[in-house]
Amino acid sequence: MSDASFRVRVTKDHLVFSAAHFITFNGNICERLHGHNWRTAVELSGPLDENRYVFDFIALRDAMQKIVTELDHHVLLPTRHRQIRVQTDEREVTATFENRRWVFPREDCVLLPVENTTAEEIAAWIAARLQLVVNAQPNSNIDSIQVEVEENFGQWAICQLSVECR
Repeated sequence: MSDASFRVRVTKDHLVFSAAHFITFNGNICERLHGHNWRTAVELSGPLDENRYVFDFIALRDAMQKIVTELDHHVLLPTRHRQIRVQTDEREVTATFENRRWVFPREDCVLLPVENTTAEEIAAWIAARLQLVVNAQPNSNIDSIQVEVEENFGQWAICQLSVECR
């Protein structure tokens, strides 16, 4: 079995989050604020460890649950967008795009360090968060992390990160 490769995958009915967002595209087109019931899945690849598994399913599930809980029932706003300006104080978050302006209670927002709150960027952000979890595991030999985010039924964005050796 030396040439075998292994992957573990977790997707559960509870690994979902409801969140609002808006994105820009084609230069200066900005969508209206709207929401989705986003579904997620994660897959890790790597060799078997001394326990004969790639990664503990429960630890992976719990890490994903923590992340989706942070996003659930929030407005997702990009902090690295070239045209959307996000300003925050202890009470409010103000987002502006050209002559449009949105004001939200601070506790209702998650500010993501992304350029646009597309499903692709959200998948990459989740993958980066999971990489921290994977790297914190002693003797982890994960080769890659793949995160899938479904924005609408049948419309998935997928990000795969190679995990650097520690």
